[in-house]
Amino acid sequence: MEEIKNALQLANDAIKAKKEQVVSDYRLGYHIMAPANWINDPNGLIQYRGEYHVFYQHHPFDENWGPMHWGHIKSKDLVHWEQLPIALAPDESYDKDGCFSGSAVDDNGVLTLIYTGTIFIDREKDILDQSQCIATSIDGIHFTKDLNNPMITKHPAEGSGHFRDPKVWKHEDHWYMVLGTRKEATGKVVLYRSMNLRQWEYLGVLAESNGNEGYMWECPDFFEIDGKYVLLFSPQGIEAKDDQYQNRFQTGYIVGDFNYETFKFSRGEFTELDAGHDFYAVQTLLDKQKRRIAIGWMDMWESPMPTKKHGWAGALTLPRELTLINGKKLAMNPVVELEQLREKKIPFSINIINDESICTGICEELLELAVDFSLKDVTADEFGIKLRCNEGTEETIIGFEVDSSKVFMNRDKSGSAVSGIRKSKVERNSDICSFHIYLDRSSVEVFVNEGLNVLSSRIYPQKNSTDIKIYAKNGQVSILNFKAWKLKDVWQ
Repeated sequence: MEEIKNALQLANDAIKAKKEQVVSDYRLGYHIMAPANWINDPNGLIQYRGEYHVFYQHHPFDENWGPMHWGHIKSKDLVHWEQLPIALAPDESYDKDGCFSGSAVDDNGVLTLIYTGTIFIDREKDILDQSQCIATSIDGIHFTKDLNNPMITKHPAEGSGHFRDPKVWKHEDHWYMVLGTRKEATGKVVLYRSMNLRQWEYLGVLAESNGNEGYMWECPDFFEIDGKYVLLFSPQGIEAKDDQYQNRFQTGYIVGDFNYETFKFSRGEFTELDAGHDFYAVQTLLDKQKRRIAIGWMDMWESPMPTKKHGWAGALTLPRELTLINGKKLAMNPVVELEQLREKKIPFSINIINDESICTGICEELLELAVDFSLKDVTADEFGIKLRCNEGTEETIIGFEVDSSKVFMNRDKSGSAVSGIRKSKVERNSDICSFHIYLDRSSVEVFVNEGLNVLSSRIYPQKNSTDIKIYAKNGQVSILNFKAWKLKDVWQ
């Protein structure tokens, strides 16, 4: 017990000291971040005793990835967050190289974390030995690892030492768990069940790659929504195709049907969930209002991260409510609680843009925009919004290509280190193209047509690049609605 205290204390002391050195230029105003140093995957999303808890993969000793700890933060409203002490440190023989991703459940009042203990057999050759472990807390803050860890010591024959990221839920009188694994070059999700979270029965492969869906399936999540079942996961190794799968790795989902008696999942096609530059390792929770809420890592492996020079790296997306449209497609929209961020409404009125770029006079780092463009009488080839602009050298473009019906984000001029264009095909079900945009100091999240298309990306503009413009190319477009709000900084 004393060793555990020492490991956690060292981690918490390191963060406390580093926090004082962090440069604030790119620090986000209303997103989840660690106080300092590195974070990646969100873990353990849960509503526990009336509060939302989010854990995250965290290296408290450096701004680069390293031995994973579990950072911890909570909120009463998904808007205002309170940093808590680090929950888990890699200090046992079975997790000495990292407490990797996992989930959280409420076990009769006991907040229980189920995570992956990691041992590197040969890091250069990517050979791992991973097991599944448990830690519990009565107060929701301080956690004790189970003396019988690990609970699952070995991967199944259908998998390999890459065996991680447990997501656990309860159905009737059993707990169920999905885990990501691989067998040679085939990514898979495997299924277990238990009566007590300690002894687990292997039920088999829930789903696996069809040969074109990646060599490793990370961070699985499995849930029912509107009578269908969704397998959400992050495959590694999918080849880029046209506008799809442009990042190093992806996050996406499969919709299908599941039978708790046969444990068979009849699956549909894999669909990418977010078309932006920075979105990975999503996890969800079902809250007391029966909403399925998702949060992802708002970065990507091997992406430029200029904030490392400032003493920190990594952030999480806004909380998003998932809904299933026509039993086939997931839509993501910001949770309604985020309206609390609105500090003041900014007036701006315009009806038509005709082959020009117009400065709105809005100059904010933290901003929410809701803009509806008419497709009924559009003659422009392209239209949209330019964010974080200055005198010609910096801008982030959120646009719509009329002929191809594609929304895009262009960050070739988005500031330090970053570049690249991401596109997503829009289903034109109406005569309106709506953009709902959340702009933070170093991020943009775009929700198009009620969240049917979403793009999330990090940007790093100069501090004086704050102008917002609206534009059309080679013709005109009508603007049916334009709303803007200055947003408050919840961290100040």
